[in-house]
Amino acid sequence: MAESFSFDVVSDFDRQELVNTVDQVRRELVQRYDLKDSGTEIELEEASLTITTASDMTLQAVSDVLRQKATKRNLSLKIFDFQDPEAVGGNKVKQVVKLRKGLSQELAKKLSKQVRDSIKKVTVAIQGDSLRVTSKSKDDLQQVIALLREQEKDLEVPLQFENYR
Repeated sequence: MAESFSFDVVSDFDRQELVNTVDQVRRELVQRYDLKDSGTEIELEEASLTITTASDMTLQAVSDVLRQKATKRNLSLKIFDFQDPEAVGGNKVKQVVKLRKGLSQELAKKLSKQVRDSIKKVTVAIQGDSLRVTSKSKDDLQQVIALLREQEKDLEVPLQFENYR
């Protein structure tokens, strides 16, 4: 019986690194002269971040700090889906930042079709919010990874490759 190799294509992020990033942003908000008295709050929920601050200008500064800290902690900026800011009571501005996790059904179908069309010797199965790629050859799997890394630049989510066996 021939041996079969596989790996999973997922879109995920390290939750603990995100928690650490938000903590660093909060610390910087307390220390930075221009943000110290802005009354900025950042709340981390399961699937989103909420930034509440005094003005659009401070909101932009806080967003920049968030991106900078996330980059230093090797978090992809593609996980952040910045929504439109909205005015809330007391002259404050609130912005919700949704956290992208998992492959959507249409993206999974699109990637699956691209892989099957380019590399014929692999099997691609959609499993919930991830893809399972299987082949008898490790070289074919390496080609799939190279193909998907090339495609990743045009995608709105980061890709990771897990459970390589």
